[in-house]
Amino acid sequence: MTTKQTFATRDEDIDLRALLGTLSDNKWLIAAVTVVFLLISVLYAMLATPTYQASASVQVEQKAPTLPGMSDLSETLGISTSQAVTEIQLLTSRKVIGQAVEDLKLDIEASPKRFPIFGSYLARKFIADHPGELASPVFGLSRYDWGGSQLNIQQLDVPASLLDEKLLLIVGSEGAYTLQDSDGNVLVNGHVGQTVSTNNVTMQVQTLRANPGTRFRVVRRSHMDTVAQLQKAVEANEEGKDSGIIQVTYNNADPMLATNLLDQVTTLYVRQNVDRSAAEAANSLQFVREELPKVKQELERASQALNAFQLKEHSVDLNMQTQSLLNQNVSIDTSLDQLRMQMAEVQRHYTPEHPEYRAVEKQINELEGEKSALEHKVGMLPNTQQELLKLNRDVQVSSQTYTNLLNQAQQLDIARAGTVGNVRVIDQPAVNLAKPWWPRPLWVIPGGLVLGLIVALAYIFIRQLLARGVEDPVEIERLGLPVYVSIPLSDTQHKVFTRQQHHRASGRHVLALSAPADLATEALRGLRTSLHFARLEAKNNVLMISSPSPGAGKSFVASNLAVVMAQAGQRVLLIDADMRKGLLHRMIGGRPDNGLSELIAGQAQISDVIRPVEGVGQLMFIPRGKIPPNPSELLMHANFNTLLDTLRPRYDLIIVDTPPVLAVTDAAVIGHHAGTSLLVVRFGVNQVREIALTKQRLEQNGVMIKGAIFNLVEKRAAGYYAYAYYAYPSAKV
Repeated sequence: MTTKQTFATRDEDIDLRALLGTLSDNKWLIAAVTVVFLLISVLYAMLATPTYQASASVQVEQKAPTLPGMSDLSETLGISTSQAVTEIQLLTSRKVIGQAVEDLKLDIEASPKRFPIFGSYLARKFIADHPGELASPVFGLSRYDWGGSQLNIQQLDVPASLLDEKLLLIVGSEGAYTLQDSDGNVLVNGHVGQTVSTNNVTMQVQTLRANPGTRFRVVRRSHMDTVAQLQKAVEANEEGKDSGIIQVTYNNADPMLATNLLDQVTTLYVRQNVDRSAAEAANSLQFVREELPKVKQELERASQALNAFQLKEHSVDLNMQTQSLLNQNVSIDTSLDQLRMQMAEVQRHYTPEHPEYRAVEKQINELEGEKSALEHKVGMLPNTQQELLKLNRDVQVSSQTYTNLLNQAQQLDIARAGTVGNVRVIDQPAVNLAKPWWPRPLWVIPGGLVLGLIVALAYIFIRQLLARGVEDPVEIERLGLPVYVSIPLSDTQHKVFTRQQHHRASGRHVLALSAPADLATEALRGLRTSLHFARLEAKNNVLMISSPSPGAGKSFVASNLAVVMAQAGQRVLLIDADMRKGLLHRMIGGRPDNGLSELIAGQAQISDVIRPVEGVGQLMFIPRGKIPPNPSELLMHANFNTLLDTLRPRYDLIIVDTPPVLAVTDAAVIGHHAGTSLLVVRFGVNQVREIALTKQRLEQNGVMIKGAIFNLVEKRAAGYYAYAYYAYPSAKV
């Protein structure tokens, strides 16, 4: 009793040896893909249009308080001194970016057409000997720019239907040009410096320097779309937390354009900040000037009331206690008036839920409480002293408030006249022309190398996962099919098999005849030995060879097995029973006409159909014949059984090549007449479920598969073929 030991691995386990073996098997593919990506990255680094980055730095200082006491209040609340978050939004606002677009005409794009792939590279490498020089057209291709061309459009107004449409400007001679739409219709014919209006298009070209015939792509962008794109392209970030330093960057292929745009943006932003600060000072000044007449009237009324009271009471003076209460009362009322003015200013900027609003409100409430306590003490004074204290308090509070307002009005007037804002440009916009921002060879080339490696590995592993073809005979044997032989794939066999697959039949293509010492031929001789013992229990000498699907190599196995059997001295008959797409005649030689289909149909005799195979004396061959309309019904005819009964005694072995099992039912019909049935399984192609379904279908039809032939086994660093076969060439005499 023999025990077959198999080793099963869980699907979720990672077989490191198999993984490394897969990489080793595909090392040349990995190397080729990686080299291709490396070359592409090198070409990209050389030919790609460089992008330059303009940068500038802006400082945002703490905003000066509008009213006295606001600075102390901010410090009490712990408000952050950095206003960069808000200022970044203002810096990239539509108002600032939109004005820059209008000033620089950025909604008009004009670029010369250049020869694909390397045209831009040649244009960048062109160096003019003197200003205004143009590169000569290469190969006479004057429609492309080869260096030195320039087009500046001062004005381009188009109807809404032509917005964002690619227009074509063709350069004429002596400053003339023609503007066409995408359909080739002429929109404008004009000259440099002239404003032309035709076909609802108004255009003025300020500068045009190019060879006659050169084409330019011209696009009039929508203003809002251009502003939106630039708002995304202009990046503004605060350098460090609460530093107040904003770094502004913009990338563009034109370094001058990038610099000019940032210069416009920072200039407009600073100007807007100054205007905003001046407007705030003007509003505060207006508020103070509106309050001055009211306070002055209150001061006059209070003074008149005090004088009248003193005349009536004959100059009553305050005693020391009353004077002390008066000073305290005046201090509280002055503070309250100041806080109420601050509250009026805060209400213009914040909601009642804001911390600054609540802080002012809290201080007012505290002073109101102190004032109530003080008024209680005043109520205990004599009536004359109470009235005199009240009148003196009104006069002093109104006088002090009026004086503070006058001082504040002067300060605000000075602030409005000399407003400088709270932002300033630290670093003016600049571009490093010697070092483009992109592409960076130190990033692109290694990145391309890594990307190529990743793509190659991904392709290999995805292909491995999707293919899932059988690569180990143990997987076949688990299905209950013993593997009689594994036929390795050699270079010679690969060429022969490829010719067979592509129907290249000019002469014979039998490996056992053309390469008798090949590894695959030796494997077939091993199959010959195995079949000698397997046929001992067979009911007859008919051997059926089939496969689960096309392309497994069953015809290759049948033809070469027939040759090695005949070379061993046996009388062998090879029958091509694939009356649909049989190709055995291409391997053996000759035409398929006058074969099996005619023999079963009674249209030919055995002696007229059987052909000898040249070079192999003991081998005879019956081709498929003409393709019939009903191959399966023809095989089920009694003539086929009679034919096999007639041929069996004449030969030691009859090999029948059938169509694939899963494609048609022919193999199941032929299998009933065969004593031995073998299944050809192709390495890495046929799946386990496919083989199991083939076995199940034949068994349901009463055909038992004796075993399998593992065909076209490729060499693997970690796999069955890695240790299954070794070359053993004959010694040279």
